[in-house]
Amino acid sequence: MSKKPVTTKVEADRSVKDIRRATRKIHNAEEKIRIVLAGLRGEDSIAELCRREGIAQSLYYSWSKEFLEAGKKRLAGDTARQATSGEVKDLRAEALALKEVVADLTLENRLLKKKHDRGWGAGTNEIPSIREARDHPHRRAIPPAGSQDFGTDRGAAHDLLPVV
Repeated sequence: MSKKPVTTKVEADRSVKDIRRATRKIHNAEEKIRIVLAGLRGEDSIAELCRREGIAQSLYYSWSKEFLEAGKKRLAGDTARQATSGEVKDLRAEALALKEVVADLTLENRLLKKKHDRGWGAGTNEIPSIREARDHPHRRAIPPAGSQDFGTDRGAAHDLLPVV
């Protein structure tokens, strides 16, 4: 009577675990919700539902617990809802516009400081022409004070050269 070496059994167990991991089904959120709701309806037993869906009962109960806890928190107002892709795009556009305004104001502030420190440029229209020169990466002009026109290019970068 010959015994098989222990290493082959260990290797076989490891191979089986690797195969199970590789072939494990990953359920998306909609499938999880569908399964949990089917269990909550009570038309079939949990054991039968889990057998039909190919999941362990413990997995069903953990999904059920997460589902009910999330619903409880949402009804209590404890969770922030996820932003939709449209909202994310709007927020990104707003952030970009705010960055442009900051760049414009920073440029204007630096030029005013230079003007004050050096005493150059006595003209009253100098800063608005510099603002329109669009010397920042997005090259989108902001309107002069009091104007309602946004996002148009009114000047070129070469307008800035005589001032600097």
